[in-house]
Amino acid sequence: MKAIKGAKIYTISDGVIEKGSILIEDGKFTKIGARVKIPSNAEVIDATGKVVMPGLVEAHCHIGIFEEKIGWAGSDGNEATDPATPQVRALDGIKANADEGGLEAALKTGVTTAQILPGSANVIGGTGVVIKTTPKVVTDEMVIKNPSGMKIAFGENPRRVYGENQKKMPSTRMGVAGVLREWLQKTKNYMEKKEKFKDEPEKMPEIDLKLEALIPVLKGEIPLRAHAHRADDVATAVRVAEEFGAMMSWEHATEGHRIAAWIAEKGINAVWGPSLMARPKWEMRELNFETPKIMHEAGVKFAIQTDAVGSTIAFLPLCAGMAVKHGLPYDVALRAITLTPAEILGVSDRVGSIEKGKDADVRILDGDPLELRTKVEMVLIDGEVVYKA
Repeated sequence: MKAIKGAKIYTISDGVIEKGSILIEDGKFTKIGARVKIPSNAEVIDATGKVVMPGLVEAHCHIGIFEEKIGWAGSDGNEATDPATPQVRALDGIKANADEGGLEAALKTGVTTAQILPGSANVIGGTGVVIKTTPKVVTDEMVIKNPSGMKIAFGENPRRVYGENQKKMPSTRMGVAGVLREWLQKTKNYMEKKEKFKDEPEKMPEIDLKLEALIPVLKGEIPLRAHAHRADDVATAVRVAEEFGAMMSWEHATEGHRIAAWIAEKGINAVWGPSLMARPKWEMRELNFETPKIMHEAGVKFAIQTDAVGSTIAFLPLCAGMAVKHGLPYDVALRAITLTPAEILGVSDRVGSIEKGKDADVRILDGDPLELRTKVEMVLIDGEVVYKA
C-alpha cells in the first residue's frame, strides 16, 4: 500500500482538494480526500506543498513506432506501399524498450497513457493501440486497448505519397474518398457473404485479412481515426462514415474553428494538434491557438495532442497552457489532456482522473500543472514509481 499525503490534488472529475491525501493499493486508487487516514504500514510519499494530478493522456501520437534518436532503422509507422493497408497494426511496430526517446520523454513529462497510431501516408493506415508508457519486456504487456481505432487519412499526405511520388491512385481528394469507399463496400459485401453462407462452409469466402480488419469498423466496435487538417477534408470523412454507419473522430482538427458548430451538431469528437510547430504545408496555414476555445464554445468534445514525433510529447502540458492563454477555460484545458482524451479513446474507466477504483497513474509537480516553469518531480503508473527527478 502507498499513500500520497499533503498535496493539492487535481482530481479532474471532482474538483480540487487542498491538502489532501490518496491511498493506493494493488495499483488502484482506494481513497481520496482531505481527511484520509493513512495506515501505519503504508509507504508514504510526502507531497506537502506539491501538486498531484492524474497522469496525462496523449490521444494521438507515434512514439515507439517512429522511434526517436534512431532514424530510418526505427521508422515503422507507414507501410507506404499500398494506399489501403487496414491489416497492419501499430502494435507490431512499437519498440517497448526504455531507451526509445519518445517513451523516455513521455515518462519524464508524466504522460502515462498514449494512443499510438500508424502514420498518415495511406488512405487506410491500419489499427492503433492504447498503451501505458512504462517500458516492458514485450509491448503486449503495455497494452490497455487494442485495437483502438482504424487510422484513415485525407488531404495532402496520401495524394503526395501515391499521386505525386508513385504516380498512381489516389492523386486527388476524389481519389482518396474513392479508395476508402471501395474498401468499406468490399467489407460490407464480404460480411454479407459470410452471414449468408455461415451454415455452408464450402461456400464461405476465403479469409481476407484486409476485410477482416475493417469488419469492426462497420460493426461499430472501433471508430475511424480520420487524419484531416482542412474543414472540407473532414466533411468528406464524415460523409463517407455516415454512408457506411461508421463512428469517427477528427484527428488534428487544424481548421476546427471553421466548422465547430457543424462538428458539434454531428457529435464528432476532435483531437486537436500538433500546435507547437511550424506550418510545414498549405493545409495547416490556419493553425492557431484560438481553435480550442472556439470548439469548446461550440460544444465540441475535444482533446489536445502533440502528434509526437510530429512534435515532442513533452509539449503536451505546454500546448494546453497556450490554449488557456488564448481563451480556453483552465479546467477544460486540464481535462483536454487527461479525462477527455481517455473518454475519446474509450479507456476512461481506467485512466484520466483520480477516482476510487481507477489505475493509480499520477504526476507529482512542484507547481501549477500548466505553468512553463513547473517541474515534474515524480511519476507513478499503476501505483509504481516509474520516474523520479
